[in-house]
Amino acid sequence: MIEVKKARQVEKNTAKRRMPRLLTVKKTWRLTPNMIRVTFAGPELTDFPGGREGANCKLMLPHPHESRLDFTARLSDGPQPVRRTYTVRHFRPDVLELDIDFVAHGDNGPASRWAGHAQPGDFLGFAGPSTPKISSFDAEWYLIAADLSALPMAAATLELMPRDAKGVAVFEVTSEEDRQQINAPDNIAIHWLVHGNPSIPSMQQEEFIRSLDWPEGRVQTCIAGESGVIRSLRAFLHQEVQLPRDDTYVSGYWKIGLVEDEHQEMKRAEG
Repeated sequence: MIEVKKARQVEKNTAKRRMPRLLTVKKTWRLTPNMIRVTFAGPELTDFPGGREGANCKLMLPHPHESRLDFTARLSDGPQPVRRTYTVRHFRPDVLELDIDFVAHGDNGPASRWAGHAQPGDFLGFAGPSTPKISSFDAEWYLIAADLSALPMAAATLELMPRDAKGVAVFEVTSEEDRQQINAPDNIAIHWLVHGNPSIPSMQQEEFIRSLDWPEGRVQTCIAGESGVIRSLRAFLHQEVQLPRDDTYVSGYWKIGLVEDEHQEMKRAEG
């Protein structure tokens, strides 16, 4: 009787909130030396919303060797798994496949560790997705900028743009081999900068962006990366170039020396 009551309580708790999807790995591979792509597939993606490439999602990571049953119980009743924020890179509704790209930095973080060891049949929890960073493309010129952490979001944004869009994209990666093929509009000029040690601050993106000739007409930006770089770029765009805030997505995705939980706390404190 006690077990029956417990099962009913779990059902009630689950009904009160939407349970995360439990996604299953189909395959993994090194997209570039410092980026791992994981493809998930299965019926859990049947009602996945379309048009969410570039949107945030939350990944819940199992313990090493944790069973699917035990992990599902933790999603329902706790203690809750470690969560990390990632980006929907591709969704293929015809075959129910979802791609998420992970920066590969060994076992130094829980998500990188999980992705580096993931095999077909492995699983994790998934919540979301949100909506893409730019919902409408109606500017005369675009500026896209990202480091490896934000490259999946920025690449997805470029691929969603109208084919006649004009502008500049600048990506800072760890090695020459980290360049990716992106289906960007022909009139978006893509530039790749190499910064071999992401744990050391870099001024390359800011210097490049400051050197640009700003066009006439409305400009929209989609910029994300290390918080120190982002803070400086935000000040430049808003105070010196005087772009309207509504036309500038500029977001810090991480900060040198902080894990995600610490970085999110810092962002909340800054308002």
